[in-house]
Amino acid sequence: MLSIHDLHVAIDGKVILDGLTLDIPAGEVHAVMGPNGAGKSTLSYALAGRPGYEVTGGSVTLDGDDLLALQPNERAARGLFLSFQHPTEIPGVPALTFIRTALNAQHVARGEPEISAPDFLRRVRAEATALKIDFDMLKRGLNVGFSGGEKKRMEILQMAMLRPRLAILDETDSGLDIDALRIVADGVNAMRSADRAMLVITHHQRLLDYIRPDRVHVLAASRIVASGGPELAHALEAEGYDKYATAA
Repeated sequence: MLSIHDLHVAIDGKVILDGLTLDIPAGEVHAVMGPNGAGKSTLSYALAGRPGYEVTGGSVTLDGDDLLALQPNERAARGLFLSFQHPTEIPGVPALTFIRTALNAQHVARGEPEISAPDFLRRVRAEATALKIDFDMLKRGLNVGFSGGEKKRMEILQMAMLRPRLAILDETDSGLDIDALRIVADGVNAMRSADRAMLVITHHQRLLDYIRPDRVHVLAASRIVASGGPELAHALEAEGYDKYATAA
């Protein structure tokens, strides 16, 4: 589904990713781990099309289509979703309005009918209940005054409503306590599907105890330097990244 080959990305002329190659088939969850500054968030932003992240070489395809040729909104309409490490607060825009507007924009871009208000409310209530989000929170400005855990659960709610083909979770576990971590992980696991791929970016193995990825990759020295099963995450937790960075 997602195929990244020899990807090179620079920010203000500084090389951040230098020949990264990664493939994620449909139906699989892959985790990327690595030290600070290795380029994990840069990978997520480059895939999403964030301005300032210049792709200087390589290719990325989603379902066989050239992802890099698309604008960020077009990538979203094709089914790419990015959960932010630090979700943005948007005062004056209720979360309900934000989510419904984004959902209908994607429907229109794909030539599908917009979701009716009753159907939307029915779906969003069910998803919010599963994520233990008080419905009154959805009437407030998006992420305004939310705790770190509430912001991350709101990101997963958006993912559940948008139902992406490719979900990228950039350090979703950052700032979560144990209870919030389990709730978020349950929300991610509920989205597992034979026609959906997920890329989970994390520093810590504890999130992967709950999500249990199909593959784990180590990103160090600007590229993927090792891959393995879930046991690789446990090895990283015990040994750290030094030997991988040195080898790279």
